[in-house]
Amino acid sequence: MSRAGFERRLEALLARKQELEALMSEATPSVYAGLAREHAELAPIVAHIEEWQRLRQERQELEALASEEAGEPEMRALARDELQRVERRLEELEREIRLALLPKDAFDDKSAILEIRAGTGGEEAALFAADLLRMYQRWAQKHGWRFEILSLSETERGGVREAVALVAGRGAYARLKYEAGVHRVQRVPVTEAQGRIHTSAATVAVLPEAEEVDLQLDEKDLRIDVFRASGAGGQHVNRTESAVRITHLPTGITVSIQDEKSQHRNRARALQILRARLLERQRLEQERARAADRRVQIGTGDRSERIRTYNFPQNRVTDHRIGLTLYKLDEVLSGEALDEILDALIAEDRAARLAHFEGESR
Repeated sequence: MSRAGFERRLEALLARKQELEALMSEATPSVYAGLAREHAELAPIVAHIEEWQRLRQERQELEALASEEAGEPEMRALARDELQRVERRLEELEREIRLALLPKDAFDDKSAILEIRAGTGGEEAALFAADLLRMYQRWAQKHGWRFEILSLSETERGGVREAVALVAGRGAYARLKYEAGVHRVQRVPVTEAQGRIHTSAATVAVLPEAEEVDLQLDEKDLRIDVFRASGAGGQHVNRTESAVRITHLPTGITVSIQDEKSQHRNRARALQILRARLLERQRLEQERARAADRRVQIGTGDRSERIRTYNFPQNRVTDHRIGLTLYKLDEVLSGEALDEILDALIAEDRAARLAHFEGESR
């Protein structure tokens, strides 16, 4: 973005803030909420803009003092020192403002739906998938977000073949979307008698939660089948046809849920997951130039397709996308240190987008 274009954009934002304040003073209660929301979203960047303008004025005054031949040498030296501080702060502010001006993902404020599947590695892969599920659950709790398992298929040893979970909280998708891909683990499996290190993998897909206002489903596009839930037997076997399978006929996407005893509850969960998958499909079609297809997110579960490696013997977690290594595997898996990785990924992504955006604007 050119200097002139940048400054015009800032003036427009300041003018919009003033306009919103005028509108809010006369708005009816039904309109006021929307205006107040926009005003609150503008507030942080406007504060940066106002500080940036004030410091630019201060810089002019300091430049005059620093070059004033008639002034005292001590005053000129002080002015030069202060000028350096102001210049540094101006550079920081301009970068923060330019980052705030970047186009935002329309779904960043949404809750997220996680899909975790065991990949290459048999039972050990399923046990690792269970570790990942617990990691995200603890991480969500740390952020005060609700974690709800929508669908779960487990192995006899407590591993996870496939799990679908909702992380409900404003901005959950904005952070979790960087977790999409293949996660690889290197450790000695509990089933390994010789003490050899094995490599296994699990896949993670992250979708923004779709509400009915985001995506309307036409009943004629859905085939809904009900069947008796399968189980291990005994008193907990569900003898009614409560399991639900919903197929979206235009795309062929199918969701099956049998976790709940209530057919109504299973149907609601299946629709929730289906809507999220369809919204993600729609989003990727619209933004294919800058986003990978969901099938690429999920991958094949092969060991070679990995975004991150969890090495237990070395207590090491390495994110291969940014070359970040942390020797605190336990803290990452407990959810405590996961944000260190996510913060680094977000910073790298924002820097790359800023460079791309500014390159396009020249």
